Amino acid sequence: MRVWFITGASRGLGRAFAEAALSRGDRVVAAARDVAPLADLKARNPDALACVPLDVSDRAAAHEGVERAVAAFGRLDIVVNNAGTMLYGMVEEATETQIRAHFDVNVLGQIWITQAVLPHLRAQGSGHILLVTTMGTGGGMASAGLYAAGKSAVDSLGQALAMEVEPFGIKVTIVQPGGYDTGLFTTGTTATTPDPAYDPLRAKLAEMWGDEAGPAPSTAAPVVMRLVDLPDPPLRLIVGGRSFDLVHQMNQARTEEYRAWEHLSRLAPG
Repeated sequence: MRVWFITGASRGLGRAFAEAALSRGDRVVAAARDVAPLADLKARNPDALACVPLDVSDRAAAHEGVERAVAAFGRLDIVVNNAGTMLYGMVEEATETQIRAHFDVNVLGQIWITQAVLPHLRAQGSGHILLVTTMGTGGGMASAGLYAAGKSAVDSLGQALAMEVEPFGIKVTIVQPGGYDTGLFTTGTTATTPDPAYDPLRAKLAEMWGDEAGPAPSTAAPVVMRLVDLPDPPLRLIVGGRSFDLVHQMNQARTEEYRAWEHLSRLAPG
């Protein structure tokens, strides 16, 4: 039995990962701002599930929550930094308060949890940290630029973190899921006040995206269960076949753009 610590576990991917881990016979510490939605899962798994109310944007609370998690089952084996929100709107429209609150959760929240768990994982000489970002870290999309910026920051952070903790026997994987029906675009969204100047672009985006909610989060869980069983897990993993194809296309387009302007790049010696 391994012990999981999952943030943002009350819904969406976090809930799906918790359910899948419990079904394998593992133990789970599920953290969320509101743990009430986990009552039914707790009732079915009274000895294997511990619920910890936690706001990851509060550094002191993050450290306290991790200590409670360790106390619950004595150790941590898999840490899933999953808590996150969506800030929907054009860059010009977002207020300072909205931007700071968004980065407090999506970027600093992952840092606070990571800082809190590392002493325990180092002492064990083992552990696997999953940083949940998005398949969109390779490039921003209009109206979701600030969300992508935060996830891209975590992506870079994860690459550095993997190098730092490898000598201690700790693994890091940046998990990049596609668009699942997690409620992120409803209950998890803060929207800007629309500027009419961007109305034509909003209409174009709505036509591009359509109304499809995406597959159920439970369909992503088997991938993560396979991931944590690997003795040498990858640094990055895209979760979703369609997302994999889209990321591949975006990377090809980026490479072509670089090549198109290579002559200008090479005018400088650096």
